[in-house]
Amino acid sequence: MGHPRKSRKKYNTPPHPWNAERIKEENKLMVRYGLKNKKEIWKADTLVRRYSREARYLLGFSLDQMEEEKIELLGHLARTGVLSENAALEDILNLTVEDILRRRLQTVVYKKGLARTPKEARMFVVHGHIALNGKKIDSPSYVVLKGQEDQIGFYSSSPVAKQIEEHNAVKADVEETTE
Repeated sequence: MGHPRKSRKKYNTPPHPWNAERIKEENKLMVRYGLKNKKEIWKADTLVRRYSREARYLLGFSLDQMEEEKIELLGHLARTGVLSENAALEDILNLTVEDILRRRLQTVVYKKGLARTPKEARMFVVHGHIALNGKKIDSPSYVVLKGQEDQIGFYSSSPVAKQIEEHNAVKADVEETTE
């Protein structure tokens, strides 16, 4: 059962730890998404496997209860932005680790242009410079829901936000004087 303060492991390790092709692929993902370690990739991979397992299970049934579960699973994936609103259950089987990694707060901050690199985005999140709807979030693995992307910005009292505002103001002044 375990200790109540110590949560269980949320990922499965690869079955063959020294597979060169898998290691190269994981290294590319780590660089592309600015991840700290491969455990974050394994967590995303475990999520993809769970979703696929659930979809295969639901594809085998045609009962009313299973129909409700299909709607719930597809709704969950649509809310998180992993799948589109009109996706079918078969589309879950085509999910990849990158689909999950794209929805992390760290990646969304980088894609939104609040940081120059994925590693810098991770640093901003961990150090408390990023807020979602005005609330500070310091977990780079936070899954950003589809409607929350526009609410991401710098925390109001963050010194980084003030520096960027000053930099943009100076940049705008320089552009006006050169024109």
